[in-house]
Amino acid sequence: MTAGPNDALWQAARESFASSDIDSLGRLMTERGDPDVAQEYPQSGEAFRGRERIVEMNQSYPAATGTRPTFDLHEFRTDGNLAVVEGSIDYGDGKAVSYVAIVEARDGRVTRMTEYFADPFPAPDWRKPFAEGA
Repeated sequence: MTAGPNDALWQAARESFASSDIDSLGRLMTERGDPDVAQEYPQSGEAFRGRERIVEMNQSYPAATGTRPTFDLHEFRTDGNLAVVEGSIDYGDGKAVSYVAIVEARDGRVTRMTEYFADPFPAPDWRKPFAEGA
């Protein structure tokens, strides 16, 4: 089996997400982001374009918020030009926020990231008979 053009990127991305280090993820975008990369947060309606702008925003996070989130990687799946990342983020309050990212790449560079963040919520009683471990 021959290596694909994004294999080294996906390996570096997996290691960055698994490290739980927000600075590692920022370095990944600096080193492996396409100059015109797009990053989107559909829940807030925000869209960011350009590696330099995205890197600067990410570097500003700790000073702007007073926190250094930690990341717990649950799953990292790839298929050619696409990766799906699942995990949780603790923003410093001990509450694990669910995280999903869809990452697109071309020629070993991240071209687009769409990220979703979801606060935990209790399961409704009516679904308990259908859920595993209920």
